This record gives sequence, structure tokens and C-alpha cells, in this order.
Amino acid sequence: MSRIIFAGTPDFAAVHLQALLEAGIKPVAVYTQPDRPAGRGHKLQPSAVKKLALEHGLEVRTPLNFKEETDRQAFRDLNADLAIVVAYGLLLPEAVFAAPRLGCINVHASLLPRWRGAAPIQRAILSGDKETGVTIMQIGAGLDTGDMYCKKSLEIAADDTAESLFDKLAALGAKTLVQVLPDILEGKIVPQKQDDSEAVYAKKLDKSESPLDFTKSAQALSLQVRGLYPWPAATFAHQGVTYKVFGAQALAESTGSEPGVIGRADKRGLMVSCAEGALLITSLQAPGKKACDAAAFVRSHQELFAPGVKLG
Repeated sequence: MSRIIFAGTPDFAAVHLQALLEAGIKPVAVYTQPDRPAGRGHKLQPSAVKKLALEHGLEVRTPLNFKEETDRQAFRDLNADLAIVVAYGLLLPEAVFAAPRLGCINVHASLLPRWRGAAPIQRAILSGDKETGVTIMQIGAGLDTGDMYCKKSLEIAADDTAESLFDKLAALGAKTLVQVLPDILEGKIVPQKQDDSEAVYAKKLDKSESPLDFTKSAQALSLQVRGLYPWPAATFAHQGVTYKVFGAQALAESTGSEPGVIGRADKRGLMVSCAEGALLITSLQAPGKKACDAAAFVRSHQELFAPGVKLG
């Protein structure tokens, strides 16, 4: 039986580890990020992968990085045939990714070479892509530049958010990994090189991307709301208060007003004029409050969100 190492950290990676275990594939060791503070009490919490690994009695290792030779040697001493890396959160040095007999493979949530980098799921939505997918590739020295074993595509639905697409791609990646892993282990697949000229970088999300700019089109703002949900979330400011927007639709109709002016506040939600069309906000969150239906919220704050009022 092949000796396999698994490395991953968040829920996305845990879905893949679960699929391997269900297929009867038990890693000789699981690498994941160290416990991190989380929640109101900022207590140390194990990663999703660590929780799952411990439930199944797997050996768990949590090096801070691989700068220490002792950590590198411990990895080499596992004498692995292959390492599977899924959203681990650490860049592996060559001394590590070249250690297993067949090297390391990665499940990446995009159709490479498009969207190399940290936020491929969100960037696909923010850019209005019609499809995305997963790529299983060989890990090399570059960032998501390795040769590709397999790609599977997935249509991005009109109502997909980063959260819903995350779940779909996790399921697709796990299924694809289990399907192709035997052929990779047996050397039956010849990996194909990426076309670097088609590469697009998916930079890490930042809160500076949150504010909605109503001088843009309603369609662009709708993509922004979907792509930034649930974090960092799209926002708008009004009378000194910043609101998070969790749900919105682009409307072709125009209010005839300048961008940022409320055209309607009714049972459908809060309609705001944009450079092109209007944005219908359907779900929002005020500071210190729970997310709620926008229509219900504006009914109880009519003086703030009356038609004709300009947000800001």
C-alpha cells in the first residue's frame, strides 16, 4: 500500500481528507497549521483538518514552517510515496516538496493557469467568470505553476456566492482526487505544462475592497456582493454607519437618479441607483446586529432610507 502524507488546514481541505478516508486511503501523517485563536474568547482552536484527523486516530503534525531542519528531516523520514496538499497555507520549500518518491500534488480551486494564488474562488466571481473548476497539479518552486494532472470544470451559477462556490468546488475536488489518485500513484498520467501566458493572479482579499461604489454598474456591484460573501463582505456607509451587504441583485431598470440615491424601499428590499441600472439590496447587517432581511430593516428605519435619500 502506498504511503501518503496529507497537508491541509481549513474546511475545504477537510472535505478532501474525509473523501480519502472514505475511500480507504489512510495517510501516514497529517500536516496542518498550528492551533489559532478564534471566537470571542480568542481561545486556541484546532483546524478543521486537525479535528478530523484526530477523530480517525491519525498522526498530526503542526510545524510553524519548514525552516527548521528537524521539521524537514521529520517529513523526509516518513518515506512517503506522495504528499497531497490542499489549502495548507504554507509554501513548501523544495527540500519538502521533493522528498516523497512522486513529489507533492495540490488540489487548486481554479482552472489553472487562471487564478493562481490565494483567492481563486472569490476572484472568479468578482471577475464575472462563467465557469471555474479544480486542477490537480504537481507542486514545484513557483506559485501554482506546476504541471497539471487533471482539470474538472464547473459552471458558476447566477446566484453563487464565494461561500456556495467554495462548497461546490470542495466536493468536486475531493471526488476528482479520489478518482485520479490511483493513476497518479501508478504513473499512468503524464502531467501537462501550464501556459504561463494565460496566467492570472488571484491576490488575497482585503477589507479595502469592501465599499460599494455606486458610480459603477449594478452588475459589477452584484458580483462584488457575491464574491465577498461571507468575508470581508461588501459594505456601504450612511450617516456615519457602515452596513454590510450579504445579498443583492442587479436590476436593469434605472431610477433616473444620480448614483447612490435610493429609488425604492419596499418589500423587495432597498433599491439604489447605479451608473448603469440599480442595485436591489436584499440582505444587510448593521453594526452589532445580526444579518437580516433588508426590507424589514428599512421599514423600521424609514427616516434613514426613504426614497430620494442619497447614501453616504
